[in-house]
Amino acid sequence: MHRLRLKFPDSGQQSTHVDLTLLLIGLLALSGVLYQFNQLTEEVNYWNTRVERLEKLQQQKTAPRTRSNPRNREISQEIRKEIVKANTVLHEINLPWEDLFDAVENAASDEIALLSLQPNITERILRINGEAKDMPALLDFIEALEREIIFDKAHLLSHKIKLDNPHRPVIFLLTTSWIEAS
Repeated sequence: MHRLRLKFPDSGQQSTHVDLTLLLIGLLALSGVLYQFNQLTEEVNYWNTRVERLEKLQQQKTAPRTRSNPRNREISQEIRKEIVKANTVLHEINLPWEDLFDAVENAASDEIALLSLQPNITERILRINGEAKDMPALLDFIEALEREIIFDKAHLLSHKIKLDNPHRPVIFLLTTSWIEAS
């Protein structure tokens, strides 16, 4: 059996600049993520307090009304608009982004290039724009989307074969609805 010779760095050796640079890049990335998280948390807290305050104002309106003047109607309409806006922001934040992206990523293959994903939060519909190598690849992608647990149905809205390209790829637009996780 041969002897194994291991060389450990001496205490006199200097660490390379690459190690320090990678550490610095990692710390910068971490601080950026923490900053974004802080911003989103502040926005959610702002809208939560705004909704609570508006609901409290609505509950305080139990006193009998003597007259309904136009100014009160304007304020009431503004409050309703603010509540709708706050609920929209909360729905967007609570959208199952990770599940949607994972399901689309699992369904896609090397023959599919996704160009855009557009969620419609109120109707729970996802519009997908993309390009497929050929029609069978597109049909396989649609079937794979329908097999995903989060998606209910996938419908091809339009497709067009690029005749000017020698490979004849298919540009497509499809929609699929997602099932709300319970």
